[in-house]
Amino acid sequence: MSELYDIVASSAFWIAVLRIATPLIFGTLGVLLCERAGVLNLGIEGIMVAGAFCGWLVVFQGADLWTGVFVAALAGALLGLVHAGLTVWLGLSQHVSGLGLTLLATSLASYAYRVSFPKVSTPPTIEPFAPLDGLSGLPLIGPALGAQTAMTVLALALVPVIAWILQRTPVGLAVRMAGENPSAVEAQGVSVLAVRTGAIMAGSALMGVAGAFLTLSAFNAFFFNMVNGRGWICVALVVFASWRPGKALLGALLFAAFDALQLRLQQSSGLLPVQLPYQLYLMLPYILSIVALVVMARRAAYPQALMKPYRKGER
Repeated sequence: MSELYDIVASSAFWIAVLRIATPLIFGTLGVLLCERAGVLNLGIEGIMVAGAFCGWLVVFQGADLWTGVFVAALAGALLGLVHAGLTVWLGLSQHVSGLGLTLLATSLASYAYRVSFPKVSTPPTIEPFAPLDGLSGLPLIGPALGAQTAMTVLALALVPVIAWILQRTPVGLAVRMAGENPSAVEAQGVSVLAVRTGAIMAGSALMGVAGAFLTLSAFNAFFFNMVNGRGWICVALVVFASWRPGKALLGALLFAAFDALQLRLQQSSGLLPVQLPYQLYLMLPYILSIVALVVMARRAAYPQALMKPYRKGER
C-alpha cells in the first residue's frame, strides 16, 4: 500500500492525470452543451479526428498554434452544423446521424491525409505547445499545472465559464429549456431550432478543440486511431456528471486518474502479489468507470426533451 500511496502522491502522477483529462474535458463539455439543448451528438469521435487533423495540418503549413486551435474549432462547428441540419431541421434519427457523421469525418480526415502526404511513411511533426513553467510556483497544484500547456489551462477555465453561462445567462436558460421544455422556449418568441443549432455548433467546436489538443499539445503529429475511443468516453461522462459542468470535470479527472494508475501498475510489478496480464491493466479504467457510471446514472436527471425532435405547434 505504501508504494501505491507513493504513486498517487507523486507530482508525475497528477501531471499525467491532467494531460489525459484535457481532451476529455473539452469533449465532455461539448457533448453536455448538445444534450442540454436536447440533441445527442454521437458524431464526437469523428469530429475529434477532424479537429485533430485540421488543426495540425494548418500548423504544419506554417500557421501558429492558436490558429490551428481556431481551425479545429471551426471544423467541429461545421460538422456540428451538418448534424443540426439532419437532426434539428429535418428531424432525422440522432443516433444514425451521429454515427454517420463519425464515419464521414473519420474517412474525410484519412483521405485528406493520404492526399496531402502520399509518399510519407512516418507522420510529419510540428512544434507543439510548450509547458507553462511560470505556473510551477503556485501552491499545491503548481508542480502539476506547471508541466501542462495553455490548452489544459483553457480546458479547466472553460468549466466554470460554461457553468455560469448555462445557469446565469438568458442564453443558458434558452439552451436548458430547449432540452427540457421546447414549447416554453417557443412561447417566449425564441426559435427552438436556432437555439439547438447554436448549441450543437458550439459543442461540436469544443469537440474539435479536444481533437486538436492531441496533435498540438499532447503529441506533435497526426496519426490514425489517435482519438482511440475518447469520444465515447465523453458521452458516458456526461451521464456520470448528470449534465453538470462541475461534475463533468470530476468525471474526466476520475477516468484520467484510473488510466494514469493502470500505466504505473504495469510498471510496478512488485505492487501486486501476482503477475497479471497487461490486458487487465488496460481494462482497469474502463471497468472502474463503468462502475462509477452505473452508481451515478441511477440518480441522473436527464433533459426531458433529449433525443425528441421539435416541430413548431406540436405538443
